[in-house]
Amino acid sequence: MKTRYLSYFLLSLSLFTATSWALDRTQLAQSADAVTPLLDGQSIPNVTVALADGSPVSLRGLAMQKPSIVLFYRGGWCPYCSRQLAGLKNIESQLVELGYQVLAVSPESPAKLQEQKLQTEFAVTLISDSALSAIKGFGVGFKVDDETVQKYTGFGISLTKDESGASVLPAPSIFIIDTMGVVRFSYVNPDFKARPSEQLILAAATALK
Repeated sequence: MKTRYLSYFLLSLSLFTATSWALDRTQLAQSADAVTPLLDGQSIPNVTVALADGSPVSLRGLAMQKPSIVLFYRGGWCPYCSRQLAGLKNIESQLVELGYQVLAVSPESPAKLQEQKLQTEFAVTLISDSALSAIKGFGVGFKVDDETVQKYTGFGISLTKDESGASVLPAPSIFIIDTMGVVRFSYVNPDFKARPSEQLILAAATALK
């Protein structure tokens, strides 16, 4: 039953983004429900991101070291993202045993990631994509509407801006990448409150080994 459900789930995700093969991902979507993420079988972009200490690093180079679970999250200020990262802690030992590394990418600055790193209790690599190159390249970035920006500003949250001055967030996403830099599984949901369970992530990671 689990295998049948996972197969159906993977097929549904592929169909959801079936038109994105030929789309230009250098442009940000106008809303979360208009993102065009990478499909299974596509290669991840060769972009430079930064580690929490500010060191530049190739995201593809990191992925070539071992199979990777690449997670795009909105920031340490997001309780749903924090809950998701905490949930991954529950399957950390299984993922490590399977040979995976977890790369958590957000648009926040390395300085912000340093604060989060102190609170992280498992072997996740926090990555800053403040230049938005990975977020664009994976097709998960979108421009945040003015009303939402004002609401977040009222909470003391400063969102990363693109070159035009628009505030940007990634649609929460998970990609499982092989060492050739090819997407083998993806989950992208425009509803930032909806996140895949750690059991589903583990099932997908196990099925791909």
